[in-house]
Amino acid sequence: MTTHSNNHYYVPHGALYPVVLSAGLLTLASGFIFSVATDKNKDLAYLQTPGKWMMYIGAAIILLMTFKWLSAVVVESITGQYKKWEDKSFRIGMIVFICSEVAFFAAFFGALFYMRIISVPDLAAFDPIFTPYKDFLGTWPSAGPGGTVLGTEYKPGTLTPMAAWGLPAINTALLLSSGATITWAHWGLLKDNRKQLIFGLFLTVALGTAFLVCQAFEYHEAYTHMGLTLGSGAYGATFFMLTGFHGFHVTLGTIMLIVILLRSMQGHFSAKSHFGFEGVAWYWHFVDVVWLGLFIFVYWL
Repeated sequence: MTTHSNNHYYVPHGALYPVVLSAGLLTLASGFIFSVATDKNKDLAYLQTPGKWMMYIGAAIILLMTFKWLSAVVVESITGQYKKWEDKSFRIGMIVFICSEVAFFAAFFGALFYMRIISVPDLAAFDPIFTPYKDFLGTWPSAGPGGTVLGTEYKPGTLTPMAAWGLPAINTALLLSSGATITWAHWGLLKDNRKQLIFGLFLTVALGTAFLVCQAFEYHEAYTHMGLTLGSGAYGATFFMLTGFHGFHVTLGTIMLIVILLRSMQGHFSAKSHFGFEGVAWYWHFVDVVWLGLFIFVYWL
């Protein structure tokens, strides 16, 4: 039974989505634990195959429940269940979520600055008589004690830093352009120009997909031709943690944009009611800003 009026917050009927989704998360996590445990303990090798299947099943449950749950939310939206109260709470929730994402990336940027400015120089500043890291220069990029960083030419056992003015610069242009296209799509929505809305969203999805393809190629080059891996000292660890998590966010953002594009093609949004579009646009602009920080402090400086 649902209750709703202009003066009361919409209360949906009871649903099993949270319970089933939690079961899916438990299954996925348990399968992962079983798979990891078998890599270190041969006595638990019999759990490896069940562990992998549990991961697949858990992931399938999560995807199915997410689709069903969000589909129910879409139905509630297009049937007019959400009014000003709900719209306000959605906006507050999205703002809080983006603030939590700011804190998430701030922690990784903080780790980058700490290693680059404090810990790496300190390791190189030890007294030569007592230091366990002899011949460690403490410069950045750092491959760690015993590691070697080259300029442009890669040799086995060394790493080559990722240059800014190649694929990273192209990716910067792609994301900045995508920020412009989604804004243009928003203008079309405000004018009830459905063609501009759909075309702008299509361009944004295409640019986001192109970014992910370029980053995949960049990672392939890093691992196969540059000696730059997640285990390549402080530089490799911070490089892949920051760019990897950002790439994960771009992937999620692109998926959300595809959903919004499909909904726009079905006529779900209007000039007066379109927070679903706005929420994704906020998220996409946040992803753009984070990438600018990455380009400057990870690739360029």
